[in-house]
Amino acid sequence: MVRFIHNDLLWLLALVPVILLLFAMARHVRGRRLKKYAAVGALAVLAPAKSAFKPWLRIMMLAVACALIVVALGGFQMGSKLEEVKREGVDIMVALDVSNSMMAEDIRPDRLERARQIITRLLDRAPNDRIGIVVFAGNAYVHLPITIDHSAAKLFLGSISSDMVPKQGTNIGTAIEMCVKSFSDSTYKHNAILLITDGEDHEQGGIDAAKEAGELGIAVHTIGMGSPGGVPIPLYSRGNKAGFLKDENGNTVLSKLNEKLLAQIAEAGGGIYVRATNSDDGLRAVLAAIDKMTKREFESQVYTEYEDRFQYLLLPAILLLLLEVLISDKKSGWWQRLDLFGESRKKTQR
Repeated sequence: MVRFIHNDLLWLLALVPVILLLFAMARHVRGRRLKKYAAVGALAVLAPAKSAFKPWLRIMMLAVACALIVVALGGFQMGSKLEEVKREGVDIMVALDVSNSMMAEDIRPDRLERARQIITRLLDRAPNDRIGIVVFAGNAYVHLPITIDHSAAKLFLGSISSDMVPKQGTNIGTAIEMCVKSFSDSTYKHNAILLITDGEDHEQGGIDAAKEAGELGIAVHTIGMGSPGGVPIPLYSRGNKAGFLKDENGNTVLSKLNEKLLAQIAEAGGGIYVRATNSDDGLRAVLAAIDKMTKREFESQVYTEYEDRFQYLLLPAILLLLLEVLISDKKSGWWQRLDLFGESRKKTQR
């Protein structure tokens, strides 16, 4: 298991490709300037010892060394001891709406991205709870089985998109039923469902499904995404906005938050309803309600001891920096003696 003490420093890794890009641009500009003074063939005669490969070798060594140093500064550690530990928490299944309406931008950057941010915060703020994810539109699918491995959950979360469910629409009832089936604890009193959607239920089965879940002892909480006034749904082509979704008559479709329905679903499931906004995602209220639930004890394997491993990255980084300084931009003697292109013979003939 790997972790970093200072995760905020890892963004410096983005500077590595920037360094390579700037170097490539500088080499290109230098080459164009040299061509103004002599032809390509003449440059090889005027500077026969100049290597075209070694400058690139040096910059690559410098870039790798910088990357290793950044990772080392981030406090690179590896888990050295795996133990069974007991935890107390609840099981939470998140039902995430991925229908086209979740691409509406009344919440920045859009409803779906804002929902992903909410789930990320849930993973960070509920370390002892097991969490799973169901994605739904016209159908519902288990995207992530319930797990205590929140790092893996974040990886699965990053792959969620609005086109991952083939059948469009919004079937909240099916999503809640899928969440209920995903719980491993048959007593259900330690289980909760967090429904994140704009509430446009095309199948009208959400309230009944939430009522059945509530009767089993499963709390159903809802977070509403969007605005009651309604906004158009953008369409994208190759990453660029190509217009807005229209109905059969050519009119622009407006997606509205159905707060009444989501409040009814939460009431039927014995949970709470909150509306997410640009300033407040409503997660604090949901977590407060979940904290009041009866916790269950379960065992999980976790790394309890971590050891510093940054020194193993600094050593090759220092070696690369030393080699970069020692390597010159001139061709090696053996390379010149190799004379692959017969330049020496050409000079002799002249």
